[in-house]
Amino acid sequence: MMLFTEVRGLPVVPSAAGARPLGTVVSLTVDIVSGTVSHVRFRGGHLRRETVLAWDAVDTIGPSAVRVRSRGSPGPAVPHHDLLGHRVLTEGGTAHGTVLDAAFDTATGRVLAVFTTRGEVAPDRLLGLGDHALVVRAA
Repeated sequence: MMLFTEVRGLPVVPSAAGARPLGTVVSLTVDIVSGTVSHVRFRGGHLRRETVLAWDAVDTIGPSAVRVRSRGSPGPAVPHHDLLGHRVLTEGGTAHGTVLDAAFDTATGRVLAVFTTRGEVAPDRLLGLGDHALVVRAA
């Protein structure tokens, strides 16, 4: 298990021995429907552009680096809303704080819990994530 905030800032490095870092993790994209991390976003290279890497290209995630099997091929733009810092609303519109962090399984990418300013939200309560808020089922 690891927290989203622990992954931010980690170097993204190829699994090949001696390879140079590709960049630094900026954020993780969550697919709310499946309840998993779907992409790793990192910034690096000559132009320091943001690159999106599908979760299946990730080899391992540890306390010192995110190791990737390949950079993969560029695909279509992936909708992204950073989970951290998002306002939390129940499906009825009741405010439930702000997302502080989220825990996930580093092997599968499965979201284990979302931590808000008003307590923990179980992943089975997640309904949607958009520009305005993370929407959850009422407890």
